[in-house]
Order: sequence, then structure tokens, then C-alpha cells
Amino acid sequence: MKLRIFTEPQQGATYDDLLAVAQATERLGFDAFFRSDHYQRIGPGDPGPGSTDAWITLAGLARETSRIRLGTLVTPATFRFPGPLAISVAQVDQMSGGRAELGFGTGWFDAEHAAYGIPFPPQNERFGRFEEQLEIITGLWTAEKSFSFEGSYYRVADSPALPKPVQRPRPPIIIGGFGAKRTPRLAATYADEYNLPFHTLTDTAQGFGRVREACETTGRSLVYSVAQTTVVGRDRAEVERRAAAVGENPGTLRENGLAGTPAEVLEKIGKFAELGAERVYLQILDLGDLEHLELIAAEVLPHV
Repeated sequence: MKLRIFTEPQQGATYDDLLAVAQATERLGFDAFFRSDHYQRIGPGDPGPGSTDAWITLAGLARETSRIRLGTLVTPATFRFPGPLAISVAQVDQMSGGRAELGFGTGWFDAEHAAYGIPFPPQNERFGRFEEQLEIITGLWTAEKSFSFEGSYYRVADSPALPKPVQRPRPPIIIGGFGAKRTPRLAATYADEYNLPFHTLTDTAQGFGRVREACETTGRSLVYSVAQTTVVGRDRAEVERRAAAVGENPGTLRENGLAGTPAEVLEKIGKFAELGAERVYLQILDLGDLEHLELIAAEVLPHV
């Protein structure tokens, strides 16, 4: 089992805040630093300095870290055209020496699209565009010569398909979500990893099962992972303090996330492992509490 640190900068974080967390992630032995890809705070509260661009952030971190994997959970297909996104991820992969991963989705948060002038088509169209972008991006990365594509939404004509990423045949693609039909099919066709975020053990077993069934059709095998809101404390008081700092109820988090003492959190991680999860993305909401990461690294990481 690999533990990855997952942050939500749209809730209010500067690049320097993210740099401190990423460098702590590397220093403490975690596998990866991931961030969401949003342009606006989700839910009420002080937006602080606002969000930062995900791939600009990861490009910077690529030069200021040396080991950890770097990626998004997840970049919306609505935010970028497929060709420029393929270039951005390939460049971060080059800048990091082959450590970039693309978490990719349809996009869902309509308010941020309205706030920044980004078109937000209906769901069926978003899925159609998402699938075409997956085919284009993977095609551009793996084409030996030029690449062309003709779809319902995008047309690519004799692209030089450059620059190429360092990782061959391409950087890993992560697709997630609890959809019953389209998501399993797309994950089984295009992804290297299927991620189920913020669901119960029962839901996780169901979601993993649907994707495994889809993989029987495509003949591919994937890495399975989960993302969970995480609050760890040495005792009950510390758990309650950390939960209150991020506006969460510790009892609810014990049921629906990873919360409690290191022993409690390890027990639940073990249950996800029994379902086939090989990676857990620890959603850390208080980016100023680096002691939280140090506790997890000391008391949880060595035992998974």
C-alpha cells in the first residue's frame, strides 16, 4: 500500500503553502503529492488568496522536488483543449524527470465555470468530450510520427505530436468516480488507475467490482485506489482539534473518512487493502499543520 498526500488548494492556499507541503511529503517518505484542479472555493468560507492553477503549480514543484510523484485529482476536461493539455502534462513530466500523472475527469463544478468564463455543457456532452480528449491525449503521447483525429467535438490534423513525455509509453492516467456504466468502461479502456474518492467500504467494493468487470472486456488490468478525508491524532482530543480546524465532525469522519488514532486509521486502511486498494490518497485540508503529516509518517506510513 502506498500513501499519497492530496490537497485542495481552491479552499485557499498559495504556491508557497503547497511547496511546503510537497517538500514535507517528500522528506517524510510519502509516495506522491497530488492536488485538486479547481479555480474557486467549494462551499462557504473565506477563500483566502484564492486558488492556483494546477499544472503551473506542478511545473514549479517538479523543479523543487526530486522523488515524489506529482499529479491531479482531477483535471476537468472542460478546462483545457486536449492538445494543449497533452503538452502541459508532457512538459511537467520532462521537468520532473518522469514523475507526472494525469488524473482526468469530465468536470462537475458549474459555479467555477460561470465565474471564469468556461463553457459548461450538459453531462452527456461532457462525457463525449472527455472520451475524445482521452483518445487524443493518449494518441499524441504515443504516436511515433504525426497524429490525426476526427471526432464529434474535436479534430486534430497532422499534429507533430510533440513534445513527448519522459515516461513511455505515456504518463499514467487516473480515472475516478462512482458511475455505473460510462466510468467503468472509460477506466477499463484508457486508465492505468481507477480511483474511488470519498466513499464507504461498501461502495468501494461495488465500484471496484464494476471496473474489474469492465476490464474483463478490454483485457487490461488497473491499479485500484481510494481517496479519503484524513484526520489523525495521538488521542481523542487531538483528533477533535484537527477535525474542528477543518470544519469536520470527528464522528462522521470515522464513518466516512480516515479519522482517529494511528491504530484506528491503520485498521481502516487495511480494510480498503482487502478490497484491492493499492494506494490511498490522504486528503489533507489543513495545509499549515505539517505536524499532522509528521505524525502520519511516523505512526501510519511504516505499517502499510
